[in-house]
Amino acid sequence: MQRRAIQIVGLIWTLVYGSVIVWIYATEPRSFKEVATNTPVAAGTYEINQEKFSNGLALFRQEQFRAARDEWTGADPAQRDPRTQFYIAYACYREGWGRVYYDDQLFKQGLDAVNRAINLAPNGSLTVDDPNLQMRTAAELKAELEQGTERSWKDLNPLKLLRQRK
Repeated sequence: MQRRAIQIVGLIWTLVYGSVIVWIYATEPRSFKEVATNTPVAAGTYEINQEKFSNGLALFRQEQFRAARDEWTGADPAQRDPRTQFYIAYACYREGWGRVYYDDQLFKQGLDAVNRAINLAPNGSLTVDDPNLQMRTAAELKAELEQGTERSWKDLNPLKLLRQRK
């Protein structure tokens, strides 16, 4: 009887250990912090920190874009909320926009964030209802960011100085 119980306990431990390994490969955490973050994502109970999101939105409206991005990164550590990723991309656009040149590094970060937003959005289309924004869809924002990273003869146009930031 004791031998049978040891076999059952060993089988249960093997199954638990195997499922943990499969879960780690499925969620691909890069640190122990991500293990704690990815657990609610895998369980389907992930929600952003609404207070940090609101703080980021207030900072964004005060044109403190870097601080807003930091708040939104804290609000969505798993990068699973399309609306938060859209706002992160928009903050990169606003901070990286310049009359004479664009900050390529920020525009590339913005492109990464807007691509995440598009991939996370249902049907691949995301619209944000914010009357303070001039671009309300992820497709518009992506096009603007892509245009900013491309090099062309239009970059030498002096009328570019009169262009307005969106």
